[in-house]
Amino acid sequence: MISDFRNKTAVLTGAGSGFGLECARIGAKLGMHLVLADVQQDALDRAVAEMQTAGAQVLGMRVDVSKADQVEALGAATLARYGAPHLVFNNAGVGSGGLIWENSLQDWEWVIGVNLMGVAHGIRVFTPMMLAAAGKDAAFQGHIVNTASMAGLLNAPNMGIYNVSKHAVVSMSETLYQDLALVTDQISASVLCPFFVPTGISASHRNRPENMQGTRPTRSQLISQAMSDKAVSSGKVTAAEVAQKVFDAVAANQFYIYSHPKSIGSVQVRMEDILLSRNPTDPFAHKPELGVDLRKALRA
Repeated sequence: MISDFRNKTAVLTGAGSGFGLECARIGAKLGMHLVLADVQQDALDRAVAEMQTAGAQVLGMRVDVSKADQVEALGAATLARYGAPHLVFNNAGVGSGGLIWENSLQDWEWVIGVNLMGVAHGIRVFTPMMLAAAGKDAAFQGHIVNTASMAGLLNAPNMGIYNVSKHAVVSMSETLYQDLALVTDQISASVLCPFFVPTGISASHRNRPENMQGTRPTRSQLISQAMSDKAVSSGKVTAAEVAQKVFDAVAANQFYIYSHPKSIGSVQVRMEDILLSRNPTDPFAHKPELGVDLRKALRA
């Protein structure tokens, strides 16, 4: 739980857009030192310039979070400039859909590399720094926030590879929370599980690795992309509102952070399926026309 953010250091991955950028804006207003990382150089440059204009001390680094050595370099640069961070937001993520057997090896390596291993690298690099700082200073307070998704608590069809990565992030975050509680009272963790919020996630293909640039998407992937574009762009909750929820949760030591609390009803149905050994409930039971349209498109 961080009670005062002023002059504390925040590390934010995926800081060039979406939740990362909005959290950086809040951090700047609160007087934090900011370490901004993003794989997209132009977006990162704009974010750094904006935060500097807002009066914040900023360190910006282009980082592909799927690469262990690049996250390690980010950690070393953070420690050299500001010391151990107080807030780490492992937020960088990419979206990918389609029928699960149609995902290529490159699809799996990209999505798991960014969404899962990116968070793992962040935890591996920054947690020991924070624990060392806490060991030297009884007043040190730290918090780690990992961005998962409601797709980490549900399993929507035609989104398999994304679901897999985000379920793993929820599991990793819950374990991190429990492991930290074993060894310290000064550092804790949260997991962010947003639903459809207008961010850059549906345009993740803009940052596909070079070895994937020439691959043609399958029909199911195109259908998934179109549905994602529509759902994300029509989201009523803004990235800025979700970013505020993140800071409120850190201050209150709240673990689960939801952008759409009402959507938790679908998670309850899934849990009941598990508890009752019931076959998975139709995810479109509340909106049958969506299921009809998706089946028709995939079977056409």
